[in-house]
Amino acid sequence: MQKVKIKEIFTSIQGEGPYVGYNQLFIRFCECNLKCQYCDTDFNGEMIFTPQTLKEYTENKLTTVHSISLTGGEPLLFVDFLNEYLPFANKPIYLETNATLPKELEKIIDRVDIISADIKLPSASGMPSLFEVHDRFFETAKKHAKEIFAKIVFNEKITHDEIVQCTDLGKKHDIELILQPQTVSDKPYVSAKKSQEILNCFLQKYPHTRLIPQVHKFLGVE
Repeated sequence: MQKVKIKEIFTSIQGEGPYVGYNQLFIRFCECNLKCQYCDTDFNGEMIFTPQTLKEYTENKLTTVHSISLTGGEPLLFVDFLNEYLPFANKPIYLETNATLPKELEKIIDRVDIISADIKLPSASGMPSLFEVHDRFFETAKKHAKEIFAKIVFNEKITHDEIVQCTDLGKKHDIELILQPQTVSDKPYVSAKKSQEILNCFLQKYPHTRLIPQVHKFLGVE
């Protein structure tokens, strides 16, 4: 039976995107296929679970939650494990992903209800351009008629070309774009004025765009 490393399991409100304020059970997986400059996840002190032991650990924690958030790290690195665990879950599954593993998404998509998919900007993440693989990922999700939105972490270095590529993806796949100002040490790294300017640039090209900061950091919760 497959085993995976999980950093933490906890109940809290969702602090990002259109589901802000919903109470969720977070399962944070260790390991990621990317190394973004702004990543604030510490994977030390992980726990080891099998699908059965994860079921036993979580089954009494679901009473008051809206959904189960699979987060990380990158949960899609563990699709075989998830295909064994998720049949035990009796809540909607909310997948938080970097949107770079479309083939893995295909293997698990029937068990996922909501997809929070990142668009990684080179100017913020320090990664090379990933727009082509994001395109394939969104195509896979939309083919299966899944609820999906795109979260875009940005700072003041965002470029015109990045804005164009993001809005082109939004238009092509008819997905909501959620702009999320980058934070450093839980503090906003982008001024309110600059955030509004960047939002306006997006709205001129694609009206289905919103600006939502990391609300849980303002509230001081996990």
